[in-house]
Amino acid sequence: MDKFIVSARKYRPQTFDTVVGQAHITTTLRNAIKNQQLAHAFLFCGPRGVGKTTCARILAKTINCEHSTKDGEACDKCQSCTSFNEGASMNYFELDAASNNSVENIRDLVDQVRFVPQTGRYKVYVIDEVHMLSSAAFNAFLKTLEEPPPYAIFILATTEKHKILPTILSRCQIFDFKRITTADTVEHLENICRKEEINAEKPALQLIAQKSEGCMRDALSILDKIVSFTNGELHYSNTLEHLNILDADYYFRLLAFMQQQDLSSAMLLYDDINRKGFEGDLVLNGFAEFIRNLLVCRDEKAAVLLETVESFRDRYTETAKKVSPALLVSALNILNEAEINYKAARNKRLHVELCLIKLCYLGQALELVSDASGTGKKKITDTPLAFRTRNIIPYSRNNAVPERPSQPPVQEGARLYLDSPAPAVIQETVRTATPAVSASPASPASPAPRTGNGGGLSALDKIRKQYKGNGQNGAAVAARPLDTESLHKAWAGYIEKLKAERNPAAQPFSLARLRIVDPQTFEVVTGNNIEQKFIEQERNSLFHFLQEQLQNKQLQFSVLVEENTGEKQVAEPVLTSKEQFLKMAQAYPLVGELRDRLRLELDY
Repeated sequence: MDKFIVSARKYRPQTFDTVVGQAHITTTLRNAIKNQQLAHAFLFCGPRGVGKTTCARILAKTINCEHSTKDGEACDKCQSCTSFNEGASMNYFELDAASNNSVENIRDLVDQVRFVPQTGRYKVYVIDEVHMLSSAAFNAFLKTLEEPPPYAIFILATTEKHKILPTILSRCQIFDFKRITTADTVEHLENICRKEEINAEKPALQLIAQKSEGCMRDALSILDKIVSFTNGELHYSNTLEHLNILDADYYFRLLAFMQQQDLSSAMLLYDDINRKGFEGDLVLNGFAEFIRNLLVCRDEKAAVLLETVESFRDRYTETAKKVSPALLVSALNILNEAEINYKAARNKRLHVELCLIKLCYLGQALELVSDASGTGKKKITDTPLAFRTRNIIPYSRNNAVPERPSQPPVQEGARLYLDSPAPAVIQETVRTATPAVSASPASPASPAPRTGNGGGLSALDKIRKQYKGNGQNGAAVAARPLDTESLHKAWAGYIEKLKAERNPAAQPFSLARLRIVDPQTFEVVTGNNIEQKFIEQERNSLFHFLQEQLQNKQLQFSVLVEENTGEKQVAEPVLTSKEQFLKMAQAYPLVGELRDRLRLELDY
């Protein structure tokens, strides 16, 4: 029985032509070999499993090939190529920097570089995961990397380019490897399946390619696992089961329930998903990716970004045309928030179910806020609203309703007088499609208020009661204009209130300056941001206090910061001991005379 070799090793590329998805790298290296323009140091950087180490090995084998082709490829037949394929080449050295990252390891490597190769033209040193080297090891490697012997070539490989010192980067030719596309991965998997005589469906291979996320090594490892699981039969269903991926059909059904606001069906569908062993965060993430694909499908230019199997592409496109972008974006926000808070939730299932409840009633919430009038609430009535064309009858003091003609003429600017000493006039031009209704003769003094969509006397009664309950018998309160004296007096009153409460904001209030802008507005001018913050913290309380004191409900104010442009007070300089004595002796000459007579020496 032959020993099993995993596909990632068995089908590792041996020439530049067989490298998948890195044509920009392989073409550059082949041209450099043909033109004999090889650099002394290379840096291969990029994601994991995209061919960095593979390209380094192919380059090392090709430059020592005795009979290289015109295209810059190794012949794979000469002694050098044969020994390299068997792992017995004396000119190839590979160092794992993850486990050999000390200065001693680099010094050993530098000592080996001194020896000339016995066979071949170049000695190639490949340092994998070079970002794991310590700073001391990097510094010990600098001189050799900058000026190596003509027969030595260094190839550094890393997945984290940003961790490498700039002094190392400047000494290397940098090659950036990119992720392998889904199409290239599927094509490579199909070739392997044909060689291994594996019966594989293309949707299953596309699913494997999406799961690998551009990493060929992961794709080959997944392929080996599923082949062992299914005995060489790769189908879309068993691939879904093995990879623990939820089929997109579940998400299409969930979206349909969300549009229909069918909460019970959505909850039952999630229960079915949960019974199959799928975790809640997997469902949230998968549904968010599904919503993202729908948003991508709405624009033909961005349709190339759709990451799904071909059998679902048409279904995605058709569904995207039927769903509004507002619903998709709002659903994406809800799913993102739910996924972020999933780990902190104590009851995971309840957390996901609450998210589903929000999604099912999302359409109704969007209707409430998408009213054309700009209001935050949309009225939904069973019957159409009346369109009034009849005049509003004046309301008299004795609450009597005058007799109305059967067909009153239409008048523009009808007036409604409210019972008050100074009646406020409400002018409204209305038109209605309902016929005029005459007052009942049985109760002329107490008209029955109408209710319904037409809005009759019931609405007027509310207005009349509101005006009667304002404390001035229905008269509108006139706003008193601001004046400097009353404003400063009210301001001082609030300062006294702060001092009584021992509030530290009293000092900034005392330093503030007031400036009247118009009869209803004034500005509070402060000297710095700290005073402004103290006043802003008291804004609500100050606002109500000033409105009551100044009897002005339309009062408005703003807090500004203006530097004081006046001359700053010059601080008195601090005198030294000597200067203090001389100043004192000048003011009192006897002090100086006493010092001279006693021959005193002062310690300054």
